Amino acid sequence: MELELRHLRTVRAIADTGSLTKAAATLGLAQPALSAQLRRIEKALGGALFERDHTGARATPLGELVLERARVVLPAVSELQAEAVRFANARGALDRFRLGGTHGPLLGGLVDRMAATHPSAAVSTYTAWSVDEIASLVIDGRLDFALIGTCGESAPPLADRLVWEVVGVDPVFVMLPEDHPLAGEAELDLAALADECWADVPGDGCFADCFTAACARSGFTPVSVYETDTSSVVHLVQVGRAIGLCRATFPPTPGLVTRPLAGAPLSWRHLVGWHPRSPAADAAAGTVAAATREAYAEAVSRSPTYARWLGAHPRFGTVA
Repeated sequence: MELELRHLRTVRAIADTGSLTKAAATLGLAQPALSAQLRRIEKALGGALFERDHTGARATPLGELVLERARVVLPAVSELQAEAVRFANARGALDRFRLGGTHGPLLGGLVDRMAATHPSAAVSTYTAWSVDEIASLVIDGRLDFALIGTCGESAPPLADRLVWEVVGVDPVFVMLPEDHPLAGEAELDLAALADECWADVPGDGCFADCFTAACARSGFTPVSVYETDTSSVVHLVQVGRAIGLCRATFPPTPGLVTRPLAGAPLSWRHLVGWHPRSPAADAAAGTVAAATREAYAEAVSRSPTYARWLGAHPRFGTVA
């Protein structure tokens, strides 16, 4: 029997789980089938790879040698496969811009600029709630650029494999119905909203935990939080059912107002990312990053409340 990658995966699964029973469950095999496969692998390699007793399976010296090689070979093959898929999907990327983003206000502005400055290029978009999904599509070469947001200083997804540039940093504002008793205030203490219900859009990352922690520091626990799409958040605020959490660049909307929170307890970073070895990134990374900053600056200008607030808070806004 010749050794195959699946055999190395089997050996690694046994070592990682510490028992054949757990490894069989991880690999989706019956334990007798896994035991038979291990015997064939050990025969091909010339000796026992694991010592087995009632406490589990422990690698023998030969097993450690095989595992050492497997930990190098398997990631290398996985990277080779991902690189091949990315290369195949990136063909022709120089004359197209495949943009992925969450449901934020900047993607439309970026599309507008790329279509205007590159009229002969095809511009396409893909949106999802999950920034992890969008980043994975860039890794696979199915998207050229990702436009996402992260809470505070949290790392963007796949930060060790993608290049990310920060476009702008916003405080998180609250949106109130225009007839709310606090709608006339220039700035709100989070504690003043302790009795309110809340609404925001879902997503990956730590924002929910950061919001809960900010409320705790202000001395309360949120009554309830509705996680829903942007239009539903706006509706819940307009009818007085909830207070919304939003980016400071949220555009003026009939029936509601946006206001900053004192001390800016929550912040949001806008980022654009790409794969460093993507042909599209080599050709257009600077162009797309610059266009994204322009779209962000325009979004800021459309929010008079935020534009005024930025004058006194220089650590926020566009990042050069």
